[in-house]
Amino acid sequence: MPDSFDPQTLAAMAGALLVAGAMIGILAGLFGVGGGAISVPVFYEVFRLSNVPLDVAMPLAVGTSLAIIVPTSVVSARAHARRGTVDMALLRTWAVPVLVGVLTGSAIARYADPALFQIVFVAVATTNAVKMLVGGNWRLRDTMPGRAVTAASGALIGLLSALMGIGGGAISNLFLTLHGRSMREAVSTSAGVGVLIAVPGALGYMAAGWGKPGLPFDAIGYVSFLTLAVTLPTTLLTTRFGASLAHSLPKEVLTRLFGLFLLCVSARFIVALF
Repeated sequence: MPDSFDPQTLAAMAGALLVAGAMIGILAGLFGVGGGAISVPVFYEVFRLSNVPLDVAMPLAVGTSLAIIVPTSVVSARAHARRGTVDMALLRTWAVPVLVGVLTGSAIARYADPALFQIVFVAVATTNAVKMLVGGNWRLRDTMPGRAVTAASGALIGLLSALMGIGGGAISNLFLTLHGRSMREAVSTSAGVGVLIAVPGALGYMAAGWGKPGLPFDAIGYVSFLTLAVTLPTTLLTTRFGASLAHSLPKEVLTRLFGLFLLCVSARFIVALF
């Protein structure tokens, strides 16, 4: 990180991280997502303004996002599990395939062009946003597919999540609702998916970025611990609040607002690509 920032710039960056942390926590509890849709673009901008090289800023944002999802996903999953809406059998089926997908994505991260992360983020976020905004009964079938297809879907969720820097909730939520699960069941189980993804994902990005030039002084591989220290307190304060909202408020308006947010984030990365 550079030493020449003026106090106003530093205060603005810290404020952005604190606000982002609060929003990450609410989304983690409310939608069963890790909050990567917020943390990745915010972290990316903070690193870019900190003069981190652009070819490092995006994977650093992704890896740091995965690291912050570790505690938020644990808190969120426990809150939903206490209400009995987490499908533990499905999580056991997904455990190994998700791990394989996450480790594959982390390995790709060491050699991939930064544009790959942005393209994957835009594709998945836009698909999910359209589903949220259009509404309706988006279903492929009323039951889950066979064990082999379910396992393969877990590997794909792990791979895409590792490349996007998310806890997998946005993707697993889409998969589960397309296969007959209620939104509440999908949200709760997706919180558990975040636990499966975030721990190996964060460790994988630390290994993938080990020794890379251009990293800030506080980073271990592609994880910035100073960013985590600023963001995490507000994240943990708001995660339980988000989980409580998920079980008490109508989700139609909130779902559409989140869809709009995903479109805005996607637009930001489309601009960056060109």
